[in-house]
Amino acid sequence: MRLFFSPEQLAHRPTQYGVHGKLIKPLENPERGETLIASLAELGLVAELPAPIARETVTGVHADHYVEFLESAFERFQALPNAGPEVLPNVHPFYSGATQLGARPRPRTTGILGQAGWYIGDLSCAMTAGTFGAALASAASAASAAQAVLDGETSAFALSRPPGHHAYPDRANGFCFLNNAAIAAQLLRQRYARVAIIDFDTHHGDGTQAIFYDRDDVFVGSTHTDPSAYYPHFFGYAEERGVGAGEGFNLNLPLGPGSGDDAFVAAVEKLAEAAERFGAEALVLSAGWDAHRDDPLSKLDVTTAAYPRVGKLLANMKLPTVIVQEGGYSLAAVAEAAPAFVAAFQEG
Repeated sequence: MRLFFSPEQLAHRPTQYGVHGKLIKPLENPERGETLIASLAELGLVAELPAPIARETVTGVHADHYVEFLESAFERFQALPNAGPEVLPNVHPFYSGATQLGARPRPRTTGILGQAGWYIGDLSCAMTAGTFGAALASAASAASAAQAVLDGETSAFALSRPPGHHAYPDRANGFCFLNNAAIAAQLLRQRYARVAIIDFDTHHGDGTQAIFYDRDDVFVGSTHTDPSAYYPHFFGYAEERGVGAGEGFNLNLPLGPGSGDDAFVAAVEKLAEAAERFGAEALVLSAGWDAHRDDPLSKLDVTTAAYPRVGKLLANMKLPTVIVQEGGYSLAAVAEAAPAFVAAFQEG
């Protein structure tokens, strides 16, 4: 299995994360990438630099005006009088679930404060001088992993940090700026008529769902903590099955707080079965380790032992596979769960 990662992905170093009414040190930090590199090296995986990602590869998934915002936001924000150290929004527009149908139009507001609220959905996406470059490098890792599979590799791992599955076509959310899994899936569509994305992060991949919600060529399946009292709150419910041509090609399997290994593995197995019924020819895995009971964001009771079980059953699908790193915020749990999963997947 080939592994892709760029040191530039460590340049995103925010100092602020808004949660429960406080600004705290972000849980999504460069140490996550460094921990994964070290733990996967024990399996013999040596990180390769990704190829530069073409602009059109990014805008194949994201609105061009959103990418332009990400590129210019920090410099424009710093030009404000008394600007803080990072781009953080303080106003948001109202919009409804209609955003599940792809990108919104370009905002009417031209000022950086209004655009920050338009394009950044919450207080987990503070932007620094290195954020855009890191997000672009993270997406490049996913694109290079997808290209490796297109070139004949049976599997490849994109150590994408910052993560991506909360990123909408035109909005940053939940530590995510560019949707790495969606970019990988879109590239795989160059060869494969039907691609499945299976997301087993503790949080629902609402951005990924939104990108493909009205499409019948990419199946999106996710198991995650019940969002009724958990991030991302507004999407991730079982009744969300897609719209238009995409109806029936989206599957959410929310888990109640306290769910353990058996429930977690059984949900992933159901997603794999649904992907097989869909006729998937290639697979993208949004791999999060934050369902682990030791993760600071987890409300589940999943242990390290669940991850090799998941790795084995997904390997048994015997599909060309791109694994894309998503969540996981306990460094100790990440160092156990990720290599356990990858080792079992390789054996399978």
